[in-house]
Amino acid sequence: MPTPPPTGPLVTRDTLATQLRALGVEPGETLLMHSSLSSLGWVCGGAVAVVQGLLDTLGPDGTLVVPTQTGSLSDPALWANPPVPEAWWDTIRATMPAFDPLVTPSRGVGVIPETVRTWPGALRSAHPQTSFAAVGPRAAEIIEGHAPDCRLGEHSPLARLEHLHARVLLLGAGYDTCTSFHLAEYRIPAPRVKVGRPGPAGWEVVTEVSIDSDRFDELGHDFERDRPVVRGQVGAADVRLFPVAEAVAYAERWLAVHRSREEEV
Repeated sequence: MPTPPPTGPLVTRDTLATQLRALGVEPGETLLMHSSLSSLGWVCGGAVAVVQGLLDTLGPDGTLVVPTQTGSLSDPALWANPPVPEAWWDTIRATMPAFDPLVTPSRGVGVIPETVRTWPGALRSAHPQTSFAAVGPRAAEIIEGHAPDCRLGEHSPLARLEHLHARVLLLGAGYDTCTSFHLAEYRIPAPRVKVGRPGPAGWEVVTEVSIDSDRFDELGHDFERDRPVVRGQVGAADVRLFPVAEAVAYAERWLAVHRSREEEV
């Protein structure tokens, strides 16, 4: 059987930049992007063309930031997709390579963030599970100092992005991916959890704020209803654009009312 033709529209580096500008992305701004390459259509050049188009839009004074998370660097006892036999757990904990910002690939965030991570001049934060990568003149200011016991809180790039009046770009991605909402979890009463991971000296366990994206789609729906969110399309992808600070402030109030969470151990 012949291979069916690709599903459009055809998206190029230039059409992507043109549509982002029409949406309101501005030269020189700082942008935190969550993305889905497949949602765009048929992209000539794939993820590389997408990053090129974004950098063209932001210009030499703009900074692009993406999550480069590594959720696989975690306790195998918690793995579910797929689980591994309990008999393997101790060996996995003893032999799992520690996080290295230069070589550890991102996982679960898509091919575009992984392309940004390896982009010439990109910098990556040091948290072993919830790092961010950035390209642009403000990259170091955003990325440096990501505390090892602060996944997505006050000592993470999210707080710096808020301070710098950055905006969030959801490029074919839903509100369930919006890491800015997690910063709000650090500002309301929240349970603490023990988090296991490989460290430079072997397996380590740290105490962290419990983070949970459950109901973020519902939170995003209400945020979009109550606050000005720029909506549009790039290629075939639905796109949303809004300030980090507004998302965090709204989530603080919303989570305090809508989420009841028991203390975890």
